Amino acid sequence: MTAMGFDAPGGPEVFRPETLPVPVPGPMQVLIKVDHAGVNRPDVIQRQGFYPPPPGASPIPGLEVSGTVVAIGEGAAPEMLNRRVCALVSGGGYAEYCLAHAGHCLHVPHGMDMAAAAAIPETLFTVWHNVFERGWARDGETLLVHGGTSGIGTMAIQLAKEFGLSVVTTAGSEDKCEAARRIGADLAINYKTEDFVEQVNAFTDGRGADVVLDMVSGDYVQRNLDCLAVDGRHVTIAVLRGLKAEINMAKLMSKRQTMTGSTLRPRSDEFKALLADEIYNHAWPLFEDGTIAPVMDEIFPLAEVSAAHARMEAGDHIGKIVLKVGNG
Repeated sequence: MTAMGFDAPGGPEVFRPETLPVPVPGPMQVLIKVDHAGVNRPDVIQRQGFYPPPPGASPIPGLEVSGTVVAIGEGAAPEMLNRRVCALVSGGGYAEYCLAHAGHCLHVPHGMDMAAAAAIPETLFTVWHNVFERGWARDGETLLVHGGTSGIGTMAIQLAKEFGLSVVTTAGSEDKCEAARRIGADLAINYKTEDFVEQVNAFTDGRGADVVLDMVSGDYVQRNLDCLAVDGRHVTIAVLRGLKAEINMAKLMSKRQTMTGSTLRPRSDEFKALLADEIYNHAWPLFEDGTIAPVMDEIFPLAEVSAAHARMEAGDHIGKIVLKVGNG
């Protein structure tokens, strides 16, 4: 099979095709003939040399795919063979074939485009776990999500609205703010021209957001806490502005705020399977009936993965960037 890998970390140009054996599924695994693969920020960070795959995972980037199950390993349900699925994977998505844990697959409903299916798993699993499980978000509350037009942001806006939350988001231009509003954000703030702390507090009549989904970290953390409500929850999933933050612990104590965070890729297969089950029962029906669909930016052929990464790094995209892998 053909896969897109790299010999050494670097810029988008380091990608080159390589020929690898088609992997063989082990216990509880399925082999997917890949139709499309999603491009995500962790792929970029891995290519830059800062996010190595966990032990046992493929060194080929790619954390989500759509395609058809063409082989199954011991313990995987026989009825999965020939099924159209999308899957969360720990690596290997930028290839013609990819292994996935059987419990990390979601069936692709009739009528769903396979490019859209590949754009769902990474963001859906991440948002569901961090907003609703770690952040305990519930109807009637307010969510602040940074990067509202990113893949994570667009997914968070849609899910939160469907589960009865008000959503405030930030973006870096008025065009992106308008896109976030079209997707469903109640308030979109241009962080380059407006103080999001002031805007969030004004929008909530001084109460603050109940949950912050933070992809920025660094000097944003204290600002997030300054517009986080009493008993609010701050959930960090990325550190784009730095690994360290200085915060006022007295303020945190006085408002009884909770800080947490997570990374999904190194979690156990058992954890991800349980997460997939919860998503299938509570969120997947919204995708099956078309209530929620991923916001799509651009689709690149697998051979043009360098261009796809360059687009992501430029920051001009709105929604998901996807690679076309299969010939169908």
